[in-house]
Amino acid sequence: MQIWNYGQGIQAIDSGYHRPMLDAIHLIVDGGEAAVVDTGTTVSVPRILEALDRLGVAPQAVRYVLLTHVHLDHAAGAGALMAQLGEARLVVHPRGARHMADPRRLWAASAEVYGADFVRSAYGEPVPVQPGRIIEAGDGLTLDLGRRQLVCLDTPGHARHHLAFHDSASGHVFAGDVFGLSYRELDQDGRAFIIPTCSPSQFDPPQAHRSVNRILALAPEAVYLTHFSQVRGIPRLAALLHQMLERYAALAERCCEPGPGRLEALRQGMQALVLEEARAEGLRHGDERVLDVLGMDLDLNAQGLAAYLDAQAAAAAKALKELTEGKGSGEAGSRPAPARPAGG
Repeated sequence: MQIWNYGQGIQAIDSGYHRPMLDAIHLIVDGGEAAVVDTGTTVSVPRILEALDRLGVAPQAVRYVLLTHVHLDHAAGAGALMAQLGEARLVVHPRGARHMADPRRLWAASAEVYGADFVRSAYGEPVPVQPGRIIEAGDGLTLDLGRRQLVCLDTPGHARHHLAFHDSASGHVFAGDVFGLSYRELDQDGRAFIIPTCSPSQFDPPQAHRSVNRILALAPEAVYLTHFSQVRGIPRLAALLHQMLERYAALAERCCEPGPGRLEALRQGMQALVLEEARAEGLRHGDERVLDVLGMDLDLNAQGLAAYLDAQAAAAAKALKELTEGKGSGEAGSRPAPARPAGG
């Protein structure tokens, strides 16, 4: 098993999920203490324990298991890992904490979408975490680890329960999925290619823009992505993410009509815009190679855009119903609605 050592106490390992160099787990070691950032699946747990052993970190020296969010490729192994790390506390967004204490609903929802057999084989059976070992991390919560501090950042856009972690020692950010995905197979001339990930089901373009800007404002020299690990040249990558987020939203608007062909239209549109961006970035890998590396993610992105459109339609229908019911009861129309605050 390879351990990528980035210096300043930061390492990465491959979680073993799906294919090599798809899904990274990060380890932070300082002053004899350690934190694990995302856990991968239940299959990943022995890899994490082996990496800690090779780094000379005893299981009882792991203070925190940090989850960027509770999607199963990031968090399915959390309960099984916590069972091996008796002194660790699980740090998770308040919206995700209940799913770690009782993962049955999370597992069932995934099984409903992808099938129980697939979810069981891909992620394993999640293990609940004792509520007393869970830290519900609000925005700005600061965790001490050795001589450094890790600051929790509420960063929605990919998911409403998404956190990023800013490391005081390196100035770097562990960004999960909210700063996109970038696979090392597509690196060229020392430059990374990056795309947003909007897999189902809580993609929110305005929130994603804000979260990218929040990370950019910290001026990190490096950001660590779950898919896959360290990227540099952050201002260029942030600009590309913003451009791609705008194009994702425009694609969704073009495909907003429901129907049996909508998902395929989104899939074809997603492939076309990513290939166009790859060519504009000067990638010489060829379209077939780009789609080979990104194909699964582009399918998930298409599904995410479909879920986003469904959520938008449901919100509009709810607003219309509330307005209609209000008019029927004489509550609406009797006085003008309050002005919406700028930027609200």
